[in-house]
Amino acid sequence: MTSGAVASARNILTGLHEVMASRSHAQAKLNNVVEVIGECLDSEVCSIYLLREGMLELFATRGLAQEAVHVTRMAVGEGLVGTIAEHIETLNLAEAAAHPDFSYRPETGEEKFHSFAGVPIVRRERAVGVLCVQHVDPRRYEEVEIEALQTVAMVLSELIVNADLIDEEYAFSLGAAQTGPEQLHGLTLVKGLGAGQAVFHQPRVTIEHVVAEDTEAERQRVILAFDKMREQIDRMAGQAEFGVGGEHDEVLETYRMFAYDEGWTRRINEAIDSGLTAEAAIERVQQRTRMRMRQIDDPLLADRMHDLEDLANRLLRIVSGQLGTAASMGLRSDAILIARNLGPAELLEYDRRRLKGVILEEGSLTSHVVIVARAMGVPVLGRVRGLRAVVREGDQLLLDADQATATVRPSPGAVEAFEARFAKTRERQAVYAALRDVKPVSRDGQRVYVKMNAGLRDDMANLSLTGADGIGLFRTEFQFLVSATLPQRERQTRLYRDVMDAAGDKPVVFRTVDIGGDKTLPYLRHDDGEGEENPAMGWRALRVALERDGLLKAQARALLEAAAGRTLHVMFPMVAEPWEFDEAKAVFDGQLAYLKQQKKILPEAIRYGVMLEVPALAEQLDLLAPKISFLSIGTNDLTQFLFAADRSNPKLAERYDWLSPAILRFIRRVVRNLDGFNIDISVCGEMGGRRLEALALLGLGVRRLSITPASVGPIKEIIGRVDLREIEAAMESWLAAPPENLRTTLSEWASERDILVD
Repeated sequence: MTSGAVASARNILTGLHEVMASRSHAQAKLNNVVEVIGECLDSEVCSIYLLREGMLELFATRGLAQEAVHVTRMAVGEGLVGTIAEHIETLNLAEAAAHPDFSYRPETGEEKFHSFAGVPIVRRERAVGVLCVQHVDPRRYEEVEIEALQTVAMVLSELIVNADLIDEEYAFSLGAAQTGPEQLHGLTLVKGLGAGQAVFHQPRVTIEHVVAEDTEAERQRVILAFDKMREQIDRMAGQAEFGVGGEHDEVLETYRMFAYDEGWTRRINEAIDSGLTAEAAIERVQQRTRMRMRQIDDPLLADRMHDLEDLANRLLRIVSGQLGTAASMGLRSDAILIARNLGPAELLEYDRRRLKGVILEEGSLTSHVVIVARAMGVPVLGRVRGLRAVVREGDQLLLDADQATATVRPSPGAVEAFEARFAKTRERQAVYAALRDVKPVSRDGQRVYVKMNAGLRDDMANLSLTGADGIGLFRTEFQFLVSATLPQRERQTRLYRDVMDAAGDKPVVFRTVDIGGDKTLPYLRHDDGEGEENPAMGWRALRVALERDGLLKAQARALLEAAAGRTLHVMFPMVAEPWEFDEAKAVFDGQLAYLKQQKKILPEAIRYGVMLEVPALAEQLDLLAPKISFLSIGTNDLTQFLFAADRSNPKLAERYDWLSPAILRFIRRVVRNLDGFNIDISVCGEMGGRRLEALALLGLGVRRLSITPASVGPIKEIIGRVDLREIEAAMESWLAAPPENLRTTLSEWASERDILVD
């Protein structure tokens, strides 16, 4: 907030304080309010619209026709005022009539006014009204004026609610129809099942007073609250349950960085200078953050903003004395936690024994809290809209993150079905656990290697829990995604060494950094300022690494140093042509020569491989095969490239099937083309972790799979039930003359042999 904005806001607040202290009735106060604001901002028009009976009603105005008061009404989303309320956003227009949402209301006499600025009046994160100003002359309002309006809107929200001018029941409460069973749909962030009572992570902080009596006293309250919050964050970071030096430390370090951010502190102090209380100042800055978040498309930057808001909520609770969160009050029974979003540190505060799941209004697959939740083994469902409109505190919830659904207030029949599924899941898990130390061998005595995918140091615990044969894919980019800055070589070395130590004598295949596409880094520009129309097929993975060779050089040296005295397995992603492999290997050769010169301990052996995701590489395998030790087929990207179907587009989700003859024939051709070469062929990706698809892959001659830890047990079981010679013969006949639906045919074949594939 600039000094001009501070002065404008302070002048307005002084006038409003006098109005609010008067003994006049609410309507008279509003009439005086628009006069005060209009005079201080030298505005020809100042109007207040409030939500009543679901409509935005003109309650008071200076400059528009007085006959329009309590007559002009519009729906949320209708006109400029309705748009502001719907999106909780600010509008600043030089020519109001030019905006596509403009709606002319002749009774107001507003046709002579051209410029328009409006801000939402927000209460409990919802718009309950709109404050707007207008001028005859076309002009955009200065930032000073907009910030002053936003500050005033906060004061108005208090006045309006205290005077019972809005229909709070309509705005916030549940209707009678929202008491029966409801099913919510979202995005699976962490798989799993959970049942418990709905617990809202954060009870609402009620701000009692907005206008400050003593500015300096308010500033001291904020300073003390900041000190207390930083102390809490430092303490939590030191108590993290996942060891020292891991990626979770990096997440918490980013969190701590925001806690000590001077810019954030300054903005809160400026809001206090304008005449707001400590609570109102924090909320004022927080509202601005929320508005910015709505304009951010980059998921990683949005996550950083969520971390900041998480801290703002924490600060607000401290300064107001309303410290109780669901975590601090303790979970009294099995609980499903509900939040708009969560910071990673806040999730760590919960009792893991009673926390059975998390449902978020927002959230993304790469968000910090998801990384932590996965390590805790807590299922998470994200992108569930309108949670507060459906769920009440204490409601029974059944969370099925596998199916991306949650049932609120379930019927007895739904509970019974869920419990049966839960029991069945536990039974299966017991069977899979018993297979931990059993080598995957088919009925006809063929050994199949089942490895697991990983990306964090904490994932390594699953290696012994599942009995996997090693790590077939270690996604090195995860450490880049959870870090606020580019990870230094020393930190990378420590991670890779820890991972190999945890694996013991089992192999770990490190995939070099695969960023770009849906995995962008805020600290590394990917497109030189030009947006990519199709990032999945753009500048990503090895293409980035070869162009930014410093990135690959640092990673190469880190891997080579970490593997001192051991065998190193390196895999290059998204190789399309043999020369790309040659150039990437040359980077490793250069770093190896340097370490040899420095008399460093070198790896005992280095095995190089590629990830086959780009179909073009399949046409040149004869040129590449003599140079590599292994090849891993990445079915996720390969499928979308083969079918020209973006895997993240829900409209295309059914456009391809992993059991399509096209995919299966392609994989079979790759396997056959490498026959005679001493090359290990594996499949990594979701396809290999699904029982029916894994059965098909075994029939194509694939003997190595790298899958999620949760899939290791189920896939081991299916291997022990199948005769590989029999499935190979069946697949050969089906691909020669594909049936109408190969999925159905394969399912029937498995069912006849008592092989469970669902």
